[in-house]
Amino acid sequence: MSRDARWKALLELLVERGRLDVEEAAAELAVSAATIRRDFDQLAEQQMLVRTRGGAVVHGVSYELPLRYKTARRASEKQRIAKAVAELVAPGEAVGLTGGTTTTEVARALAVRGDLATGSPALTVVTNALNIANELAVRPQFKIVVTGGVARPQSYELIGPLADGVLGQITLDVAVLGVVAFDVTHGAAAHDEAEAAINRLLCERAERVVVAADSSKLGQRAFARICGTDLVNTLVTDTAVDQETVRRFEEAGVRVVTV
Repeated sequence: MSRDARWKALLELLVERGRLDVEEAAAELAVSAATIRRDFDQLAEQQMLVRTRGGAVVHGVSYELPLRYKTARRASEKQRIAKAVAELVAPGEAVGLTGGTTTTEVARALAVRGDLATGSPALTVVTNALNIANELAVRPQFKIVVTGGVARPQSYELIGPLADGVLGQITLDVAVLGVVAFDVTHGAAAHDEAEAAINRLLCERAERVVVAADSSKLGQRAFARICGTDLVNTLVTDTAVDQETVRRFEEAGVRVVTV
């Protein structure tokens, strides 16, 4: 197992469990305890975990696993959600995509749609996510608009006031939000306030707003509010969602699609 693959596995285990012992991690990954100690020390230097005696713990409640380490978590749910979200987009529309693993899958689902293979443009995509722009830029039938801003390494998103100038001049048919939390009372939220501010602007410029979130994000709260539930038209999530949660969102005027 390569170092990058090992780090990815360690961080995913750490986020799921909150705490890892050296011996436990070594047994899980079938490597030596010395290797795990070295990995923990190097990850701690990068402030991606907190070293403890005999192991490691995640940071506090605002802990955010960088995007490159999150791609495998709930992968099948995210792909199903992404396909359903992509089907809500009509040819020729202008679509806003925020950053995140689920929205990245939405971009990939749009890229392989047969009815979007041609057009001038077949779709206009506005995004502040560098990885999404990079993946879609090779599709000549897509018009890609990237906001300005400063790159945030955790999510590959451009943030800050430089993005305001672009977003203030455009109109979108639909904005697709990737979120870390979505609650009926508290709305959609992100970990970072600057990231939330850009996502909020995308919502305000859109005719309709779609939240793409797996069921683990629902009923949760996070530090930075993106928008209230009243601004969201559609929630696309997986079938593991609690039916009481579905009922509450529907009563708040949100159409819920489960896949």
